[in-house]
Amino acid sequence: MPDPRHAVLMLGFGGPTCFEEVRPFILNVTRGRGVPQERIEAVIEQYRRIGGKSPFNELTRRQADALAEELRRQGAPARVYTGFLYWSPYISDALQTVADDGVSHVVACVMAPQRSEASFDRYQSAVGEALEEEVRAPIRVDFLPPWHTHKLFVEAVADRVTEKLSLIPPGKRADAQLIFTAHSVPVRMAEQSGYASQLQETAALVAGAVQHHKWCVAYQSRSGGPHEPWLEPDIGNAIAGAGAAGVRDVIVVPIGFVCDHVEILFDLDVQAAQLASREGVRMSRAATVGDHPAFIRMLAELVRAVMAAPSGTGK
Repeated sequence: MPDPRHAVLMLGFGGPTCFEEVRPFILNVTRGRGVPQERIEAVIEQYRRIGGKSPFNELTRRQADALAEELRRQGAPARVYTGFLYWSPYISDALQTVADDGVSHVVACVMAPQRSEASFDRYQSAVGEALEEEVRAPIRVDFLPPWHTHKLFVEAVADRVTEKLSLIPPGKRADAQLIFTAHSVPVRMAEQSGYASQLQETAALVAGAVQHHKWCVAYQSRSGGPHEPWLEPDIGNAIAGAGAAGVRDVIVVPIGFVCDHVEILFDLDVQAAQLASREGVRMSRAATVGDHPAFIRMLAELVRAVMAAPSGTGK
């Protein structure tokens, strides 16, 4: 039986589960940011083109179930909840459910490998605000330590890359370009967090694990005002540059994401793929780690370490 005192909370962005939820979800994400209406309509159309919904919530739940099973297998059973920043179950609702279930200690897993204000700090703040303002019970929350260079995460990504490399004829494999991608953020935000250097570290470890020396890091899904500098190069420019240099096979590796959603299924699988075709480049996209056994094993090991640590050391 799971220890009733401890639980795990997986934290993510969230996404619409049907087309009727798409507009409310986007309005929720963009509230107070002055996003032009035409941009909102364009994103709605992107969701339409990938099937009218996001698999994010379902895939995160699948990761949670896999983690619960792995913790049980390792002799440390615990309930695993999910909470999202912009859709149900919201982080505050998830924490209230945790409290109602009598849990006193939560290990929080922000489902993003590299840390920035957008990919980590906002989730930490949302948890703190929920505990202070909404949740009606004392709960201690500790966050997992950084894991963007963890050997099991690297192993999981490397397996996904190897799956795609193996599809390229052996004589052409060494000439293929690996393009590691992550969500672009403002340069100012990246400098404050070390986000770009974290991505370089992950990419270098994965490239080393698959023994492939032709690689680079690029960024995708830029948003925000056109006058503020964001991390570059954009994935489109990286693909075009590879094509101009004579590269004919490109594997895009989304190391900044751990499961599929619109920024994978549209920005990469539709937009980037169309650009690659125009440039005469054969592009394939490595799968996200999802519920890869090595990734789930990593989460379980980190969760167990935080559970066993003295109070507050996991924050």
